[in-house]
Amino acid sequence: MAVERKKSLADYGLNSERILMTKVGPKQGEPSKFEQELGNLEEKLLLTTVEKAVAWAQGYSIWPATFGLACCAIEMMSMVSSRYDSARYGAEVFRASPRQADMLILSGRVSIKMAPVIRRIYDQMLEPKWVLAMGACSSSGGMFSNYAVVQGADKFMPVDIHVPGCPPRPEALLHGVLKLQRMIQGRPDLGWRQRYNAIGTEEWARTPPAGSLTPPTGGEPAAGFPGATGEQES
Repeated sequence: MAVERKKSLADYGLNSERILMTKVGPKQGEPSKFEQELGNLEEKLLLTTVEKAVAWAQGYSIWPATFGLACCAIEMMSMVSSRYDSARYGAEVFRASPRQADMLILSGRVSIKMAPVIRRIYDQMLEPKWVLAMGACSSSGGMFSNYAVVQGADKFMPVDIHVPGCPPRPEALLHGVLKLQRMIQGRPDLGWRQRYNAIGTEEWARTPPAGSLTPPTGGEPAAGFPGATGEQES
């Protein structure tokens, strides 16, 4: 329900010379002609910053590159169909040239031979640009734990959003696009470590227990390993 405001613009602290001129009408104290023309304009204004406006426009005008790697590309193609209609979120304009695209969807496994090609496409894309790893294969290698497949695309290029699944449904891909939009607009979703207060449980931050056969992942050597307390490997 709209509430009508009886205050004039001058009552809101606006000190414009044209607003303060109230002796224009036939009656003393009548609002100026300028204020009559504005009406309730103050209720219809939207104030923001240039940075936020640009981020809003970028988030709702994502142009993905027409690029598919493997079976996940079939799900990516259906994203623009009438059933899922990614045009609702401004992400349906697939561009055939990387120079006209600003989002790269890695839809499938990334082989060692394909990695430099993908990196070249990424380097040719517009700035700012974003990468979405679609499916388990491009995120972590998936079922292909061998010498021919890269175990995660973030090994050779920055990845902004990971979408799990084998293959993920188009709804999951759209969910990843929405998360990317919120990240572009400066209000990203919290990761599960932030949501569940699990900071410090990363693989690089964990210290193996004493006597473990697993070598430490980083930092100082853990207790029980050669070199932890000045011991030398025999």
